[in-house]
Amino acid sequence: MSLKSISLRDFVIVKELDLDLSDGFTVLTGETGAGKSILIDALQLALGARADVSVIREGAQRCEISAEFDRPAALMPWLEQAGFEAADSLLLRRTIDAQGKSRAWINGSAATATQLKDIADRLVDIHGQHAWQSLTRPDAVRGLLDSYAQLSTEALSLRWQQWRLAQKTLAEARAAQDSLQRERERLAWQIGELGKLAPGADEWAELNAQHGRLSNAQALRDAVQSAVEALQEADDNAAALVSRALHALQNQEHIEREFKGLTEVLNGALAQIEDVVHSLHGYARHAELEPQRLAELDERLSLWVGLARRYKRPPAELPELLASWQVELHKLDEAADLAQLEKNEHQAEAAYLQEARLVSKSRGRAAPQLAKAITLAMQGLGMQGGKFEVALTPLEQPAQHGLEQAEFLVAGHSGSTPRPVGKVASGGELSRIALAIAVTTSQLGQAQTLIFDEVDSGVGGAVAETVGRLMKQLGKDRQVLAVTHLPQVAACADQHLVVAKRSEKNATFSSVDHVNGEQRVAEIARMLGGERLSGTTLAHAKEMLER
Repeated sequence: MSLKSISLRDFVIVKELDLDLSDGFTVLTGETGAGKSILIDALQLALGARADVSVIREGAQRCEISAEFDRPAALMPWLEQAGFEAADSLLLRRTIDAQGKSRAWINGSAATATQLKDIADRLVDIHGQHAWQSLTRPDAVRGLLDSYAQLSTEALSLRWQQWRLAQKTLAEARAAQDSLQRERERLAWQIGELGKLAPGADEWAELNAQHGRLSNAQALRDAVQSAVEALQEADDNAAALVSRALHALQNQEHIEREFKGLTEVLNGALAQIEDVVHSLHGYARHAELEPQRLAELDERLSLWVGLARRYKRPPAELPELLASWQVELHKLDEAADLAQLEKNEHQAEAAYLQEARLVSKSRGRAAPQLAKAITLAMQGLGMQGGKFEVALTPLEQPAQHGLEQAEFLVAGHSGSTPRPVGKVASGGELSRIALAIAVTTSQLGQAQTLIFDEVDSGVGGAVAETVGRLMKQLGKDRQVLAVTHLPQVAACADQHLVVAKRSEKNATFSSVDHVNGEQRVAEIARMLGGERLSGTTLAHAKEMLER
């Protein structure tokens, strides 16, 4: 997944740039102020860094950055899950306009800056020129050690949060016991009152339906009798009239064929009348007045209405209200159960400590291995006899990150006692230690592209040559890009890019070009002796490149 190309439009002082990159070790060199780190800044924006209108070239409306990587096999599942096209290469594109609005794309589909950040660590690993500053920060030291140990602390962090929540719940319950008890008693009394009624889920509607029928029983019986008389019992009842019409049409069917269909309809009407009359007789037999049942319904409905008024709810909501009170009371019972809460807190603490001890064990194994590897790297960086240690100090109180604090200790020369990095190392030594760490840990991540942004500041001479060889060695397995001011480092590169600044129509522009042959000799000579190239510096540069 190495970086294949990067394109810039109107970025800082770059008007237009299309740069193809190769595998191996590539250096970027140039005069001070030419903008050697502009490519690194642009790449970080393409990988989701915070956007700012200050990166837009003066006079332009927007800037655009594109970065293309080789086919990202390890990212295929992520791309498919996020809905992006899984093409042969991975193209990241980002624009920032003059209003500060930023837009991003992954393989042509709109993306968010957060999604760019999600994949950044799997594409590029950047070591900055101030990387040594993190050597004194406990969180950065611990993170580096955990990465070296290939240790994930997600489970530990989760156990810590669960323990803290259990502690908080227990503390709140202890402080609120009196108010909890009062609230519990109030709820229990209300549940008792409503529980006597025992309202059913659909009972209110059924009660009203039954009450409506019984309270109007006589009117219903009268309506049934009137309907039966009109249909069958009166002198001119409906059944008799329909039957008379039926006979009249049947007598003429042999003359008019259409009458046959009409007589069938009338026969159906007579059958329906008979069915209705039969149903009405059945209803009349069962439609008793039942004054006792009506009184019971009146009493039951009165209880419903009374409790509904007391608790200011519609009667139909009483069953739901009772259920909610019962759930609330159950929660209060749980909150009032200090013994159970204390048990939960102890269990959460035990789970955290179990996970924390596993993390401590992994850190304890990795610390001496990391120290040994960095000590070995220091020997070739002008710190012969120097020693590096990773000290793990138990914390007084457990923390989210574990039971110990990690600190880097260093002894600059043989025989001295290792002490905290920030107290004993000079600026140059700090840079070299940071470089030793970068070289030692560069194989940890998934990123195939490693970028070193002037991490070799503060070194020179034979040490600088060693730095160059180390980076060239790294370039055999991964793509390495280094911004450097050291000719010894530049001479070791497989590819050489020169960043130059020029003025044009009262504007300043920066360009990046590949250099080879005599152009590369001239650039190495400039790095050795300044702008005025002499035969000596040119010969020295040529010798460095040949060597």
